[in-house]
Amino acid sequence: MKKRDFLKAGAVTAAAGLVAAAPARAQGGPSYSWKMATAWPGGPLMDIGAKAFAERLAFFSGGRMKIQVFPGGALGNALKVSETVKNGIAEMGHNWMGYDWGADPTTVLLGGYAGSFNSEYMLHWLYEAGGVDMQRAFREEKFGVVSLPLFIRTAEVFLHSRKAVRTLADLKGLKLRTAGAWIEMSKELGASPVTTPGGEIYPALERGVIDATEWGTLWENISPGFYKVAKYLIIPGVHQPTAPFELVINKGVWDKLSAADRQLIELTAKLVTFETFTRIGEEDAKALQFFRKSGNEIIELSPEVQYKTREVAFRWANKTRAGNPWFGKILKSQIDFERLWQDAPRYRNVKTQPIDKVLSAAGLKA
Repeated sequence: MKKRDFLKAGAVTAAAGLVAAAPARAQGGPSYSWKMATAWPGGPLMDIGAKAFAERLAFFSGGRMKIQVFPGGALGNALKVSETVKNGIAEMGHNWMGYDWGADPTTVLLGGYAGSFNSEYMLHWLYEAGGVDMQRAFREEKFGVVSLPLFIRTAEVFLHSRKAVRTLADLKGLKLRTAGAWIEMSKELGASPVTTPGGEIYPALERGVIDATEWGTLWENISPGFYKVAKYLIIPGVHQPTAPFELVINKGVWDKLSAADRQLIELTAKLVTFETFTRIGEEDAKALQFFRKSGNEIIELSPEVQYKTREVAFRWANKTRAGNPWFGKILKSQIDFERLWQDAPRYRNVKTQPIDKVLSAAGLKA
């Protein structure tokens, strides 16, 4: 991102609060040069996530904090970023926590799964209902790293597919690329899932090694080019209604920072997280038109699949929480939050008709 684009995005206004909270910037302080491992070959996760965080932190710190961002696989296994950071190969990482679900499935609750609420609710749960604190404590206790939210998606595309998928019957035997706990859940729905790093998905889809893939949101999925080799675009992403990502930091590095520098990192990560939420929401709306013009057929999953998926997710969660106190604690917190918010659509959403119908009835041309 060029500097003028960064300023245009309104980050300077947000910077005022960050600078006020970080006296070390004005008074000077130690300089740092860090490496950041990522799980991404490129695309929005890299550009408006990892790289944007590095650029904003350098700006807000007056150039004291510099981060060199590496693509997935350059500093270790792209699916084991937290391990790379814990071992000190990189001081920081940008990661989807659910990749560590095999070590502890609690990571799935924090990275989003088929039982999650939407991204707006997730942001409220993280920053207002104790989610951030639980994430930090869990990751430090179980993995020995420091973890902060950094980047959040709206609902993903369910599939870019070489086959039409609408019903539960269409999922039977479907060879799909995925990751995290959705591997187990999609099996229960009849699919045949496999896991591959992001950089290997396109050739596997092109050659027919897999029938379909999930990856990111509508906009994020333009750059990998899946639409070129898969005719069908299946929505919505019932497997991933939201996807918070994380900034993972080596604990030894974190412990040596001043309180002001820690707060500067926390606030910068929070800023970038909210920026990604609004940017992706806007770009996704444009991207749907792009896929239509590219000749993709847009298919909406049947209600049966959408309802069944969440049922399967909570069945998995109920089974998984046994003997895992952290999983049980975070699951309960999220369920309590959703109960609290269950009437929100009634008082937050005004019923209306499609915009063109309203404009026509009002005699307004726009």
